Amino acid sequence: MFVTLALLFTFNMKKILLLSDTHSHIDDTILKYVAQADEVWHAGDIGDLSVTDAIKKVTPLRAVYGNIDDAQARLEFPLHERFLCEGVSVWMTHIGGYPGKYNPAIRAELERNPPKLFICGHSHILKVQFNKKLNLLHMNPGAAGKSGFHQVRTMLRFVINGEAIQDLEIIEIEKRV
Repeated sequence: MFVTLALLFTFNMKKILLLSDTHSHIDDTILKYVAQADEVWHAGDIGDLSVTDAIKKVTPLRAVYGNIDDAQARLEFPLHERFLCEGVSVWMTHIGGYPGKYNPAIRAELERNPPKLFICGHSHILKVQFNKKLNLLHMNPGAAGKSGFHQVRTMLRFVINGEAIQDLEIIEIEKRV
């Protein structure tokens, strides 16, 4: 009996909810989207850990700490998270910059060993941009919390299907008052 290599490397499709900069805020609207995801990824500035605790009660969570996060958050979550999701290599950090203006603390490693998907938060500015030079997709989901200068609370939702990142959606939660 012969088994093809394709059968040995089958992937499942995963629905990902990406958020950042909650700054201690979690609400029913965010949790509605959390419940629809296979995994939630939080790109830092969590604030109170009740945010991540609420998410973990609903679905698996990957998170990194941000510059406002306290010692407790820094014990629970790393500064950088590199992992494989299905067939996609991912690097998530809070202060990463963006194509052409990456954080100097990580630029050399990013250029030496780029992931397929690079995720950061911090700016409160939603941005999705393909970096042709490094052949990676950069994502910043903006800010899901109510603290900061952003006018609209945002998150990103997408599917990882094998080695493909697809079905990207911008979620605008609400305009801030």
